[in-house]
Amino acid sequence: MKFRLPFFTFILFAQHSVAQSWQPQPVNIKTRWYSKVNPSNVLPEYPRPQLARTNWTNLNGLWDYAVTNKNENPAKWNGKILVPFPIESALSGVKKRLEPEQQLWYKRTITKPSAKAGDRVLLNFGAVDFDATVYINNREVGGHKGGYQHFTIDVTDALKSGSNELSLKVWDPSDRGPNPHGKQVLNPEGIMYTPSSGIWQTVWMEVVPSVAVESIKLVPDIDKSTINITVDLSGDESGASVKATVKDGTKVVATKTFTGTAGISIPSQKLWSPDDPFLYDLQLQVVKGGKVIDNVNSYFGMRKIDVRKDEKGIERIYLNNKYTYNLGTLDQGFWPDGLYTAPCDEALLYDIKAIKAMGFNTIRKHIKLEPDRWYYHTDKLGMLVWQDMVNPGNDTPEGRQQFEKECKENIAQLFNHPSITTWVLFNEKWGQYDQQRLTRWMKSEDPTRLVNGHSGEILYVNNKLRSPSPDAWIDADMTDVHSYPMPGYVQSKPGMARTLGEFGGIGVPVEGHLWDEFVAGWGYDGVVTPDRMKQQYTGMVDSLVVLEKEGLSASIYTQPFDVESEQNGLITYDREVIKLPVETFRSIHKKLWPSTANTEAATKGLVAQVAAAGGSRSYDEKLKEFENGNRDSAFLRTLAIMALQQKDKVNMAKVAGEYVSKLKDPYNETNLTFIKRTTTSTKDPGFKVFYDNAAKVNSILGKDESEALTTMLMEADYILPYTAKGAPDWTTITSNLVNRYSTLGEEIALQSQFLYTVNHQEWVNLGKAIDAWFPKYGINRKWISTMLINSVAWAVFENTNDKNVLKSAITMTSHAVSVDTSMPELLDTHANLLYKFGNKDEALKWQEQAAKSGKPEIVEAYEKMKKGEPTWPSK
Repeated sequence: MKFRLPFFTFILFAQHSVAQSWQPQPVNIKTRWYSKVNPSNVLPEYPRPQLARTNWTNLNGLWDYAVTNKNENPAKWNGKILVPFPIESALSGVKKRLEPEQQLWYKRTITKPSAKAGDRVLLNFGAVDFDATVYINNREVGGHKGGYQHFTIDVTDALKSGSNELSLKVWDPSDRGPNPHGKQVLNPEGIMYTPSSGIWQTVWMEVVPSVAVESIKLVPDIDKSTINITVDLSGDESGASVKATVKDGTKVVATKTFTGTAGISIPSQKLWSPDDPFLYDLQLQVVKGGKVIDNVNSYFGMRKIDVRKDEKGIERIYLNNKYTYNLGTLDQGFWPDGLYTAPCDEALLYDIKAIKAMGFNTIRKHIKLEPDRWYYHTDKLGMLVWQDMVNPGNDTPEGRQQFEKECKENIAQLFNHPSITTWVLFNEKWGQYDQQRLTRWMKSEDPTRLVNGHSGEILYVNNKLRSPSPDAWIDADMTDVHSYPMPGYVQSKPGMARTLGEFGGIGVPVEGHLWDEFVAGWGYDGVVTPDRMKQQYTGMVDSLVVLEKEGLSASIYTQPFDVESEQNGLITYDREVIKLPVETFRSIHKKLWPSTANTEAATKGLVAQVAAAGGSRSYDEKLKEFENGNRDSAFLRTLAIMALQQKDKVNMAKVAGEYVSKLKDPYNETNLTFIKRTTTSTKDPGFKVFYDNAAKVNSILGKDESEALTTMLMEADYILPYTAKGAPDWTTITSNLVNRYSTLGEEIALQSQFLYTVNHQEWVNLGKAIDAWFPKYGINRKWISTMLINSVAWAVFENTNDKNVLKSAITMTSHAVSVDTSMPELLDTHANLLYKFGNKDEALKWQEQAAKSGKPEIVEAYEKMKKGEPTWPSK
């Protein structure tokens, strides 16, 4: 068995202490709306435009919050959080990571609204990630599992007159559980981003009558000039009917009174399209006993989407019975200051306007659902939307069941938006399973839209096939290839339109507008300046023109905005700089999609500075300035970061050392982050900052952050020189480190010995190293993840019969399963160690729990244990 670990690995993250009163937390870059966020007026717009009422109360604003261990109640409240911004975001006022073994609590006071006899009070949540339980006056009233869906709870009977306490308990394991989580991961890097836990969409109360509109389903049929409306009512429906009034502005177009479902003819219908996104207003009144008892406002668009052959016999995407090329871009929906939550409605609208102004007519909403108001804006502005489902959290039965439940809720939630023309089931084989069954189910659930069963099931990177598939896109409405960076050939299949679900990814970093200034920049084909980008992008679109003539119906460019460490957006992450003028993008795009008055109108009021075509001064020029004596602090800082990006370690250490020596106050997040990234030796000034003031550093950057850096540097200077020669003298190493660094030195020596024996498969020595290090130090360090413990313990199980070593490994797995039972592989490892050690009864208990995952190899081991057969490899 090949088993290798990096010699030393830390899992790093930032945390912030939280003040009792709210203020936004610092963030490297922020949008122009960051400073406008006001706790007394947060996202004040009615959040559900397609089922709107006037009698409602916005509950956004400051709530109390607490973070506890899982299954514990708050002993105290930690401070204030601004709802609906996720706890990890700067705008929440907290900016703190939520761990899988923790839960997040919210609390605030609400006043029971005035209501007539028989009225009901509904508590609505736009979205809470992931598992929410709701309480009124400490009484559980409901909950929901799913991070992207609305849910409503009737709280009428739980409310008392006057003030009431509303509280919420949330568990969100991010990427460590069965929950669809999209691109949220606990340790973000590359194309994966910071999580958004807890409440992240508007919370509101509304009063409804005893019989009220509960849901609406709107199905346009342009071939018959008819809108089919289904209205579900809550309460006692007997004797109740619904009066529908369709309006074109102030003009009444049609009316009809009905129960259940009705088709309403629309005379001289006006169609919805990106060119002319016309929307009809719809008023629905519930009538009972001759009185109007409920009144809601909605809207709809008359449009049709399908795949059919053009005059040359090529399968194409048709909108309103007319071939329409879907010229799109891949929108992730992240914000530097709010993460999943836009700072305000104006910001939400800005993104769609910017994309439209650049000449796109399609947005692929990637692995995320947005608040209803985002789709309202795409409806109003005229933007075709490909809506991704959020991939399964894991491949367990629980994970797949949750995925299918959420897919069903997603379609129902977004069904009425005319802008949504395509559902995307899977992406690049992330969690892919039962594709044919699920594609067929999705088409039966919504026969009015296209179904892209798998975007990027076939994936090319630099002309190399990364992801072959023998039976791709089975039963879908389109074939879909991802090709990076240049557009590539898309296969043709009968009845399917050809689409390029992703391509591009030109990296253009813009200095001063980077989420992480220490990342050199990333793109599928390296990073370039804006003037070079223009050449590359024009070439890509020219290739699309050729492919379109051959039969391509759609293309999705990656991506409209930079996201965290990805710098391949057309606009920077903070929405401040566009890398080419919008007019330039429109001019290039006209080759595929003609710009219209509706497109150009989106440019009005669009604020974005255009990036400098040639980029900033070169690294060599700045290095020469340094050699000629420039010691300005800001200059030193910039040059040190450039040296880091250029992998020039010698000059980075020299320049960074001079900068750190000049710092009067190194103890803030920005300066400590700089020191962490640029300090490479115990001799550097930054080492002393971290080592001498560990508690202060950790209070700013998070638990163990000081130890993380100082340990890495001590290992580099005091351990690696010995281990590089082989057969290290651990007694001498430990003595040197203890003499110089006391207890921390001993810890570093022992954990280094542990990792060395793992990497070199010295199993007997590993057992001794575990016994010396884990109970005293390892058990308390966050970098010792359950995954690392599982990997090491499984290697012990497979490679040794020594009872002492097995017992040492059991020490680690016993601790791991005491804090995390969600990982079946860990339970399986613990059980197998116990079984091999000779503790069959306890082994069976843990293996039975692991076997519930349904994983064949775990079930097989369980059956062997029950029979008393070995589960370990024969030597």
